Amino acid sequence: MSEAKILLDVRDVAREFDVSKPWLNRVLEGQPEQILKAVDGISFTINRGETLSLVGESGCGKSTVARVICGLYKPSRGEVIFDGVDMAKAHGTELQNLRKRFQMIFQDPYASLNPRWRVGKIVAEPILSHNLISDPVALKKRVDELLTQVGLSPLDAEKFPHEFSGGQRQRISIARALSSNPEFLVCDEPTSALDVSVQAQILNLMKDLQREFGLTYLFISHNLAVVSHISNRVGVMYLGRLVEVAETKRIFQRPLHPYTQMLQSAIPDLKMTGKQRTPVAGEVPNPLDPPTGCAFHPRCPHAFERCKVERPSLIDHEDGGQVACHAVEEKRIPIRLAA
Repeated sequence: MSEAKILLDVRDVAREFDVSKPWLNRVLEGQPEQILKAVDGISFTINRGETLSLVGESGCGKSTVARVICGLYKPSRGEVIFDGVDMAKAHGTELQNLRKRFQMIFQDPYASLNPRWRVGKIVAEPILSHNLISDPVALKKRVDELLTQVGLSPLDAEKFPHEFSGGQRQRISIARALSSNPEFLVCDEPTSALDVSVQAQILNLMKDLQREFGLTYLFISHNLAVVSHISNRVGVMYLGRLVEVAETKRIFQRPLHPYTQMLQSAIPDLKMTGKQRTPVAGEVPNPLDPPTGCAFHPRCPHAFERCKVERPSLIDHEDGGQVACHAVEEKRIPIRLAA
């Protein structure tokens, strides 16, 4: 893959959280420290102008990855390289210039907007923070343009967030994210709190904006059906690690990892094809006490002894993409074709 095409390069990133009880309680109760490995060493790249989606069940570490990339969390291990620059080594003006080039759209459109600010001030905040426009007339013109681009009216700039629906609030969040002219947007489940019809509107809007401005997206979701409409590639996460990465078409037509197959089986079959479906069995293990070997083996119908003791690595597959599964490597799993 050409280095010139890569905008974001995530290398062996891990993020741990100390969730131990206070020191005195641990001493009196004789308990050790408890370390939660929210992200346990993942690597991927995103090319300019493409959309990579990370999917998985709640608690798999998707949102933690998003926050590490945006600098809200520091990685416990690994590197986040944005356009050839290590984010951890950038300081001062260089870091400020880098941060201007990416923004984040949050999951909850009700909590992500300041209820005391008018919409115009909310959208203008990144512009003022990065000193992009200082003239009040030019600033108002830019805010009006942004609101129009996301399907709202310039008159909405004088309103407060509580006067809008959930879908409209998410449009305001997108306008705010676009206000600093970013190249890269991290979208942390931006449609999960919205009705299905509104989800489609927001996804179509994001695709239109991507085509118009050449944006690059990291899209976080727990819904495999949603990412099929917006992604170029999909990464499937389980308990802090990537288990499969491939182009969207291949993921949906020929899912390789048992977990990916189970996620696909959970998508409602609107065409009534009658194809065999595998329900997602069991619960996600406790991340404070993860299983040995492959973390998915307690729920996997193809698990052998090797799966219980040896953790699989993410390796290239002959069908394209990458997969971390001993059963796939040993060709013990039949390739499932989409109906």
